[in-house]
Amino acid sequence: MWERIGAMVFKEVRQMLRDPGTIAMMFMFPILQLLIFGIAINNDPRHLPLAVEANDNSQFSRAIVSSLRATSYFDVVEIAGGYGEGDRLIAEGKASFLLTIPPDFARGVVRGERPQLLLTVDATDPASTGPAVAAVNEAVSRALGQELVGPLATRQASAPPVNVVLHRAYNPEGITSHNTVPGLLAIILSMTMVALTAMSVSREEEQGTMENLLATPLRPIEVMVGKIVPYFAMGFVQTVVILIAAKVIFAVPFLGSLALLLACTLLFALVCLALGFTMSTLVSSQVQSMQASMFYLMPSILLSGFAFPFRGMPWPVQWLAELLPPTHYIRLVRGIMLKGWDWRLAVPESAVLLLMLVTLGTIAVQRYRDTVA
Repeated sequence: MWERIGAMVFKEVRQMLRDPGTIAMMFMFPILQLLIFGIAINNDPRHLPLAVEANDNSQFSRAIVSSLRATSYFDVVEIAGGYGEGDRLIAEGKASFLLTIPPDFARGVVRGERPQLLLTVDATDPASTGPAVAAVNEAVSRALGQELVGPLATRQASAPPVNVVLHRAYNPEGITSHNTVPGLLAIILSMTMVALTAMSVSREEEQGTMENLLATPLRPIEVMVGKIVPYFAMGFVQTVVILIAAKVIFAVPFLGSLALLLACTLLFALVCLALGFTMSTLVSSQVQSMQASMFYLMPSILLSGFAFPFRGMPWPVQWLAELLPPTHYIRLVRGIMLKGWDWRLAVPESAVLLLMLVTLGTIAVQRYRDTVA
């Protein structure tokens, strides 16, 4: 009995070693998880982009900006001088935090009036607002501690000389579903269209029915489109269901244009379908399609900004995440639904998705032609 079991084990081991996908799952998948959770994911992020709207050009304001630059928590990306300029940076996603210094700030500090500093947080992107407020308070206290000397030293004796007020832009109540539900649209569409499309084409190859399809009058490009259209229809139904649930069940605000969101969703769906079809031309079985999909879906969930702050990841990881279609679509859907983006603000991210579509579509068609040839 043990000899027969040993022979069976030997046979299975040899079969596993002949499968590149199994080898990749055995070695590369644990390494990928270690890299993502050990390096990319950080619950206490650093170097988050912060803009300062300085409406008071005083020594106190300059000292606060210098102190913020010295922290590792923020990167001061811009000093906005005009009123409302900082809000534009938050709306366009160029800054995650905005510190507004009011007019006559210096006079209020000198008089001991405890003037307010407004810290605006882009609440559409998961961020550590608690540590952010603590970091701003520490930077402001350090800056004013160096400036309030001599006759002004009494201003530090009791209460803090200023009061930092937190404002969560686009999600004042900090409701988690307002962030996660729009982002889920990207994740669900990716899981459906990429994985199922890749497995559908691989199933035809594995079962030997692809040759039967190619023996019909259908051209290869017609077979390709015919395989894609049903999953595109499935994605459209999923989009409608998620949007209705977001509005009816979770009361997620919708400030932008529905037509613009549907157009961006159409573009993202085509990118996912092209990616899934390209995967199917690189593998030879459904199991390998599933394995390839896992290597794509896990980074898409963890690195796209869906669950963790995108700006808090190291720069090399951010560059890698920019290659993932969900990264750009999540920005689009959150921007349109929560910030009220118009088409001008949606153009940059849409252009990246369009470039991905052209690239992946070209590769998919060429690979498919080579496969059927």
